[in-house]
Amino acid sequence: MRCNWDLERLPRWECCCLSVLAQRAITPVEDEKPLIPQVETSEAIDQVQNTQSRGFHKDLNLLPKPLSATDIFSSPRNSAKVRVAYQGMPGAYGEAAALKAYPKCETVPCEEFEAAFKAVELWLVDKAVLPIESSVGGSIHRNYDLLLRHRLHIVGEVQMIVNHCLLGLPGVQKEELKRVLSHPQALDQCDMILTKLGVVRVSTDDTAGAALMVAASGERDSGVIASDRAAEIYGLNILLEKIQDDDDNITRFLILAREPIIPGTDRPHKTSIVFTLEEGPGMLFKALAVFASRDINLTKIESRPQRKRPLRVVDDSNKGSARYFDYLFYIDFEASMAEPRAQHAMAHLQEFASFLRVLGCYATDSAL
Repeated sequence: MRCNWDLERLPRWECCCLSVLAQRAITPVEDEKPLIPQVETSEAIDQVQNTQSRGFHKDLNLLPKPLSATDIFSSPRNSAKVRVAYQGMPGAYGEAAALKAYPKCETVPCEEFEAAFKAVELWLVDKAVLPIESSVGGSIHRNYDLLLRHRLHIVGEVQMIVNHCLLGLPGVQKEELKRVLSHPQALDQCDMILTKLGVVRVSTDDTAGAALMVAASGERDSGVIASDRAAEIYGLNILLEKIQDDDDNITRFLILAREPIIPGTDRPHKTSIVFTLEEGPGMLFKALAVFASRDINLTKIESRPQRKRPLRVVDDSNKGSARYFDYLFYIDFEASMAEPRAQHAMAHLQEFASFLRVLGCYATDSAL
């Protein structure tokens, strides 16, 4: 099959592989006020770990302040280390994923997922490592939406085995706990042990943040579900380990960067795309068939309603209008954009798609 590129249609296909010199993603922050936060490095965490406990916990004032979406600013680089953003406080599973991907990196905590995206766009950090799906909790829909909103590229992935621990203040026994704080997903994933203990479940923004709250409050009847690293950072004791209901609890994180990776054909690759379809019967079947007919394996498919145009009108009669949701489809497939079969599949898909964009293409044999 011959692939004839229609140059007039190329803007609809925003493929990172068509140009090595892709435009850098620098998106202005709306109503941004350039505040100067006290952004400290991961060395501050080491200081916390080396500081003697004051009473029952470490000196929490030495921890780096997480970046928020409103106080991010572009600043000169002060370190030769790779700087990697993650969501949460020091000790979060996102930080562990960042250190697994880049063991010698400088980790930068962010309050929200969007703050991590913006930190990369504005050159405050080099990469972001953010969760995209869990084997227990499913897809993280917020990050799928942010992938489309921001101009970053997927350059790799990290798979983390999540082992939840029950933490408490020094000297506290698990029988003394009346409430347990953690992220809602962590609470759900440890349902059996929490039911057995008969404690009240309190939801927080992230697991490490919950550990900070308990360490700072000094409430002996409050426990936390978090990582063993969070226990070390915040001066808490591990009361129970591996308390999740499902032992095979794995979270997949994406590595995001400003520039795409130039794909090759010498190693296995994964490509991630997002598209919308034209109106008509069987359009999704036709879209998926472009991969099946070329022996390209799909590893993930996710649909998200379009927020700007959630409903599509089918019948404009005065008696009533038939409407249905208009969707974005996110697909991961096992092929490199440097392969002719992938290029032919994308050209074929463009015949049915009203919008098509490649989010990233990277070697999978280097996935962690």
